[in-house]
Amino acid sequence: MDKWTGQIEAYVDGELSAAEMRDMDAHLRTCPACTADALKQVQFKRAIQSAGRRYTPRADFRQKVRQSISARPRRSAVWIWLPATAVLLLLVAGVVTSHIKDQRLALQNTYSELADLHVTALASPNPVDVVSSDRHTVKPWFEGKIPFAFNLPELQNPEITLVGGRIAYLGQAPGAELIYRIRKHQISVFIFQERALGHLRQSDSAMQRQQETFNFLSWSQNGLSYFVMGDMSGGDLSKMADLFRNTG
Repeated sequence: MDKWTGQIEAYVDGELSAAEMRDMDAHLRTCPACTADALKQVQFKRAIQSAGRRYTPRADFRQKVRQSISARPRRSAVWIWLPATAVLLLLVAGVVTSHIKDQRLALQNTYSELADLHVTALASPNPVDVVSSDRHTVKPWFEGKIPFAFNLPELQNPEITLVGGRIAYLGQAPGAELIYRIRKHQISVFIFQERALGHLRQSDSAMQRQQETFNFLSWSQNGLSYFVMGDMSGGDLSKMADLFRNTG
């Protein structure tokens, strides 16, 4: 087993250092065998995650189970009489806490799926279906392929280059993945319909999150949900996010 083969699994899991990730990215662009192995592991990982979520109980079912358990009498119970207002506040706090936990789990699953899509693009010798640095070529290519339209920003910073785009799926929701390059780093910008991601409740403000070796920024605007992802600093991601926010 050579150096590169031994690092593929750690690369897919995002366990390499930033320098090692860059070296592996460069190697995968020139080695079809390692690229195929990396893609195979990414697909296997996504299949396992999908199978694990297939039988995940819905929030309402979990709530029924909690109510059923809480309704059972306990031996040697100590009865404490509380005002009706206090009881109501406790019930509301329990519901809110459960909702927050469900939201965190949904967000974690979403970022994990997007990270897999981003890694797949990094490992693929052909990461995009439409190859062009011209936004007027890339944007029309998506027409009729996804159920919504979006705008691409005009790039005036010579350090930022549009590589192209491809169709991406988050769960069953189709969307767009735009690939950009900032210096030697690759950024994925995902766009989906907000209503198609009903399990997510995002605010209009940007949210930054770190998953493995990637940084994320996400926000909702004009009925669309945006996710910007890459292994560079949050400042570079913010610049890219601002370009899309200002484009509308």
